[in-house]
Amino acid sequence: MNSTQPHQGTAFLDSRDFARVARAITYVDEHFREQPRLATIAAAARLSEFHFNRLFRRWAGVTPRQYLAFVTANAARRALAGPASVLDAAYAVGLSGPGRLHDLLVTLDAATPGEVKTGGLGLHMSYGFAPTPFGTALLASTARGVTHLAFIEAGGEAAAVLELTGRWPCAHGHRDDEAAAQLSRRIWGRPEPGAPTGVLKLSARGTNFQIKVWRALLELGSAGHTTYAALADAVGVRGAAQAVGNAVGANPIAWLIPCHTVLRKDRRLGGYRWGAERKRAMLAWSSLRALEPGTPRSGSERAAGAG
Repeated sequence: MNSTQPHQGTAFLDSRDFARVARAITYVDEHFREQPRLATIAAAARLSEFHFNRLFRRWAGVTPRQYLAFVTANAARRALAGPASVLDAAYAVGLSGPGRLHDLLVTLDAATPGEVKTGGLGLHMSYGFAPTPFGTALLASTARGVTHLAFIEAGGEAAAVLELTGRWPCAHGHRDDEAAAQLSRRIWGRPEPGAPTGVLKLSARGTNFQIKVWRALLELGSAGHTTYAALADAVGVRGAAQAVGNAVGANPIAWLIPCHTVLRKDRRLGGYRWGAERKRAMLAWSSLRALEPGTPRSGSERAAGAG
């Protein structure tokens, strides 16, 4: 793998290390009122204080104690600003600042009818596994753009490839973990010298309705959190939040189509295809990154849905 380091404050983790970080974030979000000591938070992550503090700081750019203060301050501000309880405020942790999804312009095109009808016959697809800030992911691309991004738990690699090839049974696929790692670094890390820049193209297979929802999600979710009801309004099907939720759950390109930013109407996290702990960690990571000095704010982080 290329030795180029990710963005300062970002650790690319395998599934096991990410699980430790995610457990710690959940513990802090649920127990911040107790102001737990570092040793207690580290125990929730099943690591020593030293190793946990180092891992968390590499991943988040702040120490666990600083994250605890961040959660506590968010909850206090929200509790003082309205009738919401402190518990409700805790569920909204990480959402008070502008969401930082990525520094890329993203366009989404639907797979062509011919590609869908033939199951990708004649389509050349590169796929591979790579570490990300949220654990190991399976990434796949074609000449038309990124077509798949899914987070994988340890031991789930074979099943993940079967799911991918099941969506494109006639495509010619070849495994290239280095290409996947380069794509991961482009999405979450510091750009490398000579690396591709500009618009990141996505090519997703879905129904017309699903594509419409995913484009709306690019527009709404890239600016911060949104709701199923807001997405339903955006695609012109007010009151059809359940149908919109099904489309969100079918998203084949995690993070870049930001389904993790969708909350329930009561601002609780709700479900997530790749796990509620991962969703919570994504929201926290985005907000913490948004607080870094020199980090672009949401005004410069646009997502464009190509028609």
